[in-house]
Amino acid sequence: MQRSIRLSLSLTGAAALALANTPIQPVAAQEDGSAEDLGVMEINLKDAVRFNWGFQGALQGAGTPNQAGIGAFLPIAVGENSVWFLDVLANANFADYGNYSSLINTEVAGTTISTSSRLGYRWLNSDRSWMYGLNAGYDSRPMNTGAADTGVNVSNKRSVFFQQLAFNAEAVSNSWNFNAYALVPVGEKEAQLNSVYQGGSLNTYGLDVGYFITPVVNASVGYYYQNGDLGTADGSGVLGRLAYEMSSGVTAGLNISYDKAFDTRVSADIKVRFGGASTTAQRKEVQQQPVINALTSTPSNRSVRVHDPIASTAEECFSTISCNDSPQPTYLNVL
Repeated sequence: MQRSIRLSLSLTGAAALALANTPIQPVAAQEDGSAEDLGVMEINLKDAVRFNWGFQGALQGAGTPNQAGIGAFLPIAVGENSVWFLDVLANANFADYGNYSSLINTEVAGTTISTSSRLGYRWLNSDRSWMYGLNAGYDSRPMNTGAADTGVNVSNKRSVFFQQLAFNAEAVSNSWNFNAYALVPVGEKEAQLNSVYQGGSLNTYGLDVGYFITPVVNASVGYYYQNGDLGTADGSGVLGRLAYEMSSGVTAGLNISYDKAFDTRVSADIKVRFGGASTTAQRKEVQQQPVINALTSTPSNRSVRVHDPIASTAEECFSTISCNDSPQPTYLNVL
């Protein structure tokens, strides 16, 4: 555990240092003039960076449930070019679609409440062409299990609880955005889910790279590596995301991911936020400046993902023996 945490902190710190010293010049500044020409220097952060709150929801994806909840961004201290903040979320996690498991085989059942918190620091460089940030926090997800959608009989369905520490380093310009993260499970990492399946948590390390097609449309691609005690789900994955801020405070996203554990999964999400900059005119101005808008954005990679692999003895379970006598592992990942 100590080695994993040291590795996570090293990864996050190295990524932040690399991003902070990147020689990349923002495309918008090159094509349209300097940051001062774009008007970003005229924005007073104490007027622009304000408390905001709202709702978020997402359809089930690769190991993540159907969910909806409430969240809030709380500035703790706002300076001339920086902000300390706390961002908190609470989501109700709902049952999977009928006979379609978000875990591959075992359906999630019932309603539980997951939580996520991030404490962070974000700052702008001298000409406000880049925003850099570091944040860390804690995520939890209780989970109820249901039937298996493969037809395998399970009994003694249990409620289990998983948790993790998370570390993020980020950099955003008016054209590019980068996010490096490390997710480190803590507490109980393995649990019996029911009479057939066990659950094991995964360490996850990733990097997302995005580009603002317009100030309100962002496309990103990412790479992640996951590993854990049980081993079967170890390996790399890729993901893509397209996000559109339909109006100030309302953002919709489409996500697609692929790895050997989940194969290809597609999901969608929406976020609605109220509050923010002190006036409606300034909220619109901030929306058109991604580097300023990012100061109050909600950190990503906060959902607990759970995976259960296809049993190698599945055919035997159907035709010859009781699967209750053949425990198969399940894998949990937080991403």
